[in-house]
Amino acid sequence: MAKQLTERQQIERSIITKFRKGIWSRFLEAVKSYRLIEEGDRIAVCVSGGKDSMLMAKCVQELERHSDIPFSAEYIVMDPGYNGRNRQLIEDNLDRLGIPARIFESDIFDVNELIGGEHPCYLCARMRRGFLYARAKELGCNKIALGHHKSDVIETTLMSMLFGGQIQGMMPKIRSANFEGMELIRPLYCVLDDDIVHWQEYNGLTFIACACKLTEGLAVGQQGQSARQDVKKLIKDFRERNPDVDASVFRALHNVQLDTLPAFKYRGEYFSFNDKYENGLKIEQGDKNN
Repeated sequence: MAKQLTERQQIERSIITKFRKGIWSRFLEAVKSYRLIEEGDRIAVCVSGGKDSMLMAKCVQELERHSDIPFSAEYIVMDPGYNGRNRQLIEDNLDRLGIPARIFESDIFDVNELIGGEHPCYLCARMRRGFLYARAKELGCNKIALGHHKSDVIETTLMSMLFGGQIQGMMPKIRSANFEGMELIRPLYCVLDDDIVHWQEYNGLTFIACACKLTEGLAVGQQGQSARQDVKKLIKDFRERNPDVDASVFRALHNVQLDTLPAFKYRGEYFSFNDKYENGLKIEQGDKNN
C-alpha cells in the first residue's frame, strides 16, 4: 500500500512534479545561469508572507536538502507592523509549509507613514531591504534572497520606459553598496507569476499581499490599482495577440544592442550620442563580464 503523503509533503511534491517545468526547472535555471547559490553560501531567505517569497523558501529548502553544492539557509521574516490578522496568516502558513523562519519585529510601517511623503512604497522598500541586510549579517549570512520573479523583471522594465523615461531592468544578483561582502539574489528570476499563482491555487493556499497601511483594507491577496497593475493589464492584452510576449521582453534584456541606442549609462557614467558617434566610443574589453 502506497504511503499517504501529508499536506506539506503534497505541496512540496507538487513543486517538482506537476510544476516541474514552470517552477522547479526555472528556479534551477536561474540558480545555475546566474550563479546565485555557490558552495559555502549562507543565505538569508527573506519571507514577506506573500506567495512569491513563500514559494521561493520552499524551493531553496528543497535545493538545500538535495543539492550537491553545500550551502545553508536561514529563513527570516521581518514584521514591519502587520495587523494581527496578517501576522497570524503568515505564522499559520510558515507552520503549514514547514518553513522554520525567525520573525523579527520592526516599526517600518509607522516610520514610513510619518516620512514616506509622495513615494511611500519606494521608501518602505529601501527600509525593508536595509533591515533584512542587517539581520542577515548578524546571522552570519553572505546573501539575502528575495522573491522577485520573471514577471516582476518584465513589468519593471516596461514601467521604467512608460513612466520613468529610462530603460532599466532588474538584476538577478546585486552586490550591496552599504553592507560589505553581502549580495542580494533573486532565485525566482526565471519563474513567471502565472505559474506561481497556479501552484498556490492548486494547493489551496492563501497568502497576504503587500499588507501595508495603504492596502490593508483590501481583501487578502487583493492588490490596489497602481502603475504596475496598469502594466500587468497591458502585458495581458498583448499576450492575447502574442502568447510569447513575456519571453520576448525577457530575452530583450539579455540582448541589448548598445550600438543602436543614442545614449546610455554605464557604471553611473553617462555616454552621449556624440561620444559614440563622433569619438568612436568603446567599452573596454575587460569590462564585458562585469
